[in-house]
Amino acid sequence: MKKSPKSFFLPKHLVKKIQKINKHAAGRGRPQEVLKEKEEGRSTPHQVISFYTWCRSSVILPSMIGHTFAVYNGQKHIPVYIREQMVGHKLGEFSPTRYFRGHKKTDRKAVRKKNKI
Repeated sequence: MKKSPKSFFLPKHLVKKIQKINKHAAGRGRPQEVLKEKEEGRSTPHQVISFYTWCRSSVILPSMIGHTFAVYNGQKHIPVYIREQMVGHKLGEFSPTRYFRGHKKTDRKAVRKKNKI
């Protein structure tokens, strides 16, 4: 079975939470005004509210803009603030699971290859 290009994954419980928060925020102003307030440094309820999720494969929708998600990376929840540029990507792209610590200073394989030549 082929997936259509418009299909995406988003768990129902996450959709319900986002809708609930957006309805609550609708009384205070449009989302664009809330974002402007954030940029100016005024505290808004959206800064405090965060969603804890283990679903890294969830697609970011326009209704999520301005919210903070705590995405699980296998060890801990990493806060991810959703911006306009992130729409269409997945939550897991913004919470890395592996950290590169640099190359090893003495690599035995490289030294052996060098000596054979």
